[in-house]
Amino acid sequence: MSDWTDSFPRPSVRITSILSLIGLLIWLTGVIVGLLHHVESGAALRSVAIVLFAAAILYRSSLMRWTFLAMLAGIELGLDAPHIAMQTHFLGELFLRLIRMIIAPLIFASITTGIAAHGQLRSIGRVAIKALVYFEVVTTLGLVIGTVAMTLSGAGWGVALPVGISDATPTVQAVHTWQQAVVNLFPENISQAIAQNQILQVAAFSLLFGVALAMLSQQKRDPLLGVLQSLADTMFQLTRIIMVLAPLAAGAALAYTVGSMGLGTLLPLVKLVLTYYAALTVFILLVLVPILLFFRISIRGFIAAASEPAAIGFATTTSEAALPLAMERMVDFGVPRWIVSFVIPVGYSFNMDGASIYLSMAAVFTAQAAGIHLSLGQQIAMLATLILASKGVAGVPRAVLVVLLATASAIHLPSAPILLILGIDALMDMGRTMMNVVGNCMASAVIARSEGCILD
Repeated sequence: MSDWTDSFPRPSVRITSILSLIGLLIWLTGVIVGLLHHVESGAALRSVAIVLFAAAILYRSSLMRWTFLAMLAGIELGLDAPHIAMQTHFLGELFLRLIRMIIAPLIFASITTGIAAHGQLRSIGRVAIKALVYFEVVTTLGLVIGTVAMTLSGAGWGVALPVGISDATPTVQAVHTWQQAVVNLFPENISQAIAQNQILQVAAFSLLFGVALAMLSQQKRDPLLGVLQSLADTMFQLTRIIMVLAPLAAGAALAYTVGSMGLGTLLPLVKLVLTYYAALTVFILLVLVPILLFFRISIRGFIAAASEPAAIGFATTTSEAALPLAMERMVDFGVPRWIVSFVIPVGYSFNMDGASIYLSMAAVFTAQAAGIHLSLGQQIAMLATLILASKGVAGVPRAVLVVLLATASAIHLPSAPILLILGIDALMDMGRTMMNVVGNCMASAVIARSEGCILD
């Protein structure tokens, strides 16, 4: 039985929290001072903040804290030594290669063993329908919040397009029709799907393979099932090994971004960036938190489970980088492995919460920058276009840009303001990717809870 004093924070926890809070305040002050052209003073303050964060880690170490420290150090390197920071990009690329290396076998082994070993044949269709309905409702709410946020802020009004930006449309792949999207769910060659890192196709093959394996007699099923179970356990162990490099990759990614762009690029469109992160906050408070409460999912427990994958997604701006760790953390949270392995990969194509907010905001911003007042009917038509188009781009490179350009064309908006947004896209892509990761983690927890699973 635990002692009643366990409910109070341990000294190491209190010290860590105090040092982290002080460090964060000093770091933000250093950023502001640096933007006010007091370069040396700003750098000194930020360095002190990094030392405080390092001291906090000595009291209570975790992957999340190491990642956060590396992110701050990466930003500082990008500001003070951009030429060196540009050379660190290979570290992020190395990490992403290792992640992509394990995604396909991880998904295949997890889905297959979950279905075949635990007899989940009757649950597959029900879970799939629940997931798709959940994805549609949540992403639609994200689109509405993004539209309202940009309409209220008016960040696009009066924005001057820089000289040299024409209204030519960038060359991108056309948006798939819904028929093509359905066909593309299934691979014509599983080896090719793995080579091209088509997560959704690998998940579809794994689902069918698991069903077929479950329909065999136990005598024929058990030998292969034992091998696949060992493969799943091995891939999760390999995930833990690779995640040791996550803080280094996160710091390198931010160092490269800041070194190539500089924080000064934020100033011309600071209102747009602030509006986007304010919209993300509203989405969390008005959509995600009520859903957690409605399904009686521990908010503190979910934050603890999703914080590390979210931090990796934020720093690397790549959802793939956070996928293996997100799956592992949600399994630890109490979500059945087969649900995690099915819902999260599918959600990467159909449940882009952060991207939905970004898309509607960007579309309204484009209209405002072009001096166009969108009527209520036009805004509804825009949302309908985004709802349909965003579901048909699974596997399409630069999917957000594809959907945005398609929507602009459908409601007769110019593309020049879109090119302006792309100049600072990396700054919003951090929040967009983080919210996509959090949204998919939460989707797996909600679906599991609706299936009667007890979560930590």
